[in-house]
Amino acid sequence: MGDRRTVLRRRDPLPPGPPWHPMIQTAVWSRKAQWLMSQCAARYGETFTLRILHEDPWIVLSNPAHVKAVFTGDPHIFHAGEGNRVLLPVVGEHSVLLLDEGAHLEQRKLLLPSFHGQRMQRYGALMAEVAAAEIKRWPRGEPYRLRPRMQALTLEIILRTVFGLERGPRLDRLSAELRRLLDMLTSPRTLLLPILLGPERLAALGAFQRFLQRVDRPIYEEIAQRRGAPGLERREDILSLLLMARHEDGSPMSDRELRDELVTLLVAGHETTATALAWAIERLVHTPDKLDRLTSEVSAGETEYLDAVIAETLRLRPVISIVIRRLTQPVEIAGRVLPEGVAVAPSVYLVHRRPDVYPDPDRFIPERFLGSPPGTYTWIPFGGGTRRCLGGAFAQFEMRVVLSELVRRRTLSPASPRPERVFRRAVTETPRRDAEVVIS
Repeated sequence: MGDRRTVLRRRDPLPPGPPWHPMIQTAVWSRKAQWLMSQCAARYGETFTLRILHEDPWIVLSNPAHVKAVFTGDPHIFHAGEGNRVLLPVVGEHSVLLLDEGAHLEQRKLLLPSFHGQRMQRYGALMAEVAAAEIKRWPRGEPYRLRPRMQALTLEIILRTVFGLERGPRLDRLSAELRRLLDMLTSPRTLLLPILLGPERLAALGAFQRFLQRVDRPIYEEIAQRRGAPGLERREDILSLLLMARHEDGSPMSDRELRDELVTLLVAGHETTATALAWAIERLVHTPDKLDRLTSEVSAGETEYLDAVIAETLRLRPVISIVIRRLTQPVEIAGRVLPEGVAVAPSVYLVHRRPDVYPDPDRFIPERFLGSPPGTYTWIPFGGGTRRCLGGAFAQFEMRVVLSELVRRRTLSPASPRPERVFRRAVTETPRRDAEVVIS
């Protein structure tokens, strides 16, 4: 034990990284995060340091053993909530994404029943209905960008499963206000505000508060209306489930807690799934043999290749490039003793491109997952450990339903022979031309 304490008192230098000023690193990160990580990995190896404005140093990791150490580490030491503070202005301080330790576990328990497997399966018919109606509206025989349509589709699905609303004025109003919020969040210029101001100063900004109040108003109205509605226990929507949930002391969730968790589900469960669907379509139309096989197997009622397509899409084109944990005390990892306060950041992008795990890693090969399920620490599009994304299974199920409806109903071809490059849209990585296809 004495030797161990001596090791933990030692402070090793941080891993090497770009010598640029943090302002320059931040500017490059905000526009070309994946390019920056690949360049750093080529120069410095599988562990390196990035310095981003308003952040303590990020120690970027891409060795699966180091990723495992982070995901299985003591949650009292590896704080994910602190690492997500950039989201504070939008999701609010009660969001499960921003909480740590006991507060996080308690809030996660309240949310978990909403994503129970049997309950999720009951959302399948709704997802298929929404997807079929959306696909029916698409024009044929001309270039058409599918990412915005996937956004509309996943927004309707998440609103109807979260709030339990049918089509009509209430759903339209809520959708319109949330669309304003989501358009703002996915604008590449939006990321500059928390970078330049910091999340706390941005959250306190009067203009930003007024913008959020307009978005929040219909959410609070739905909460108030549902609180007084009869037959709450017979409803299947997530808002009703959360209204019936109780904290460990027996108290219900407050309106503010409900608002923060609902916005978290809407933001995290909408844009990311829409982008993943857009990437799946972009990759499929540019690999027609894969699209033909998927169409054939879905038509035959088989799902194994569909699941492999989804897994490979999320491997090759992860929507989020890194996950972050801030250290509350020194930790030995990657052969160094890292000090309290720095952040360890498993790189989803770099882990997914390790040739020792994924031969020919830059190619779209769904077959690599047939008979070989994704590894816990080598396939991490939803993070891992106790902080693994609550909605990960929901997102994959939704992708399965939407892609099945699409390949059964339409034939797709690329609008251009050139594959689409990655375009960083705030914190998500999207197809540069929005998954442009021709539908027939």
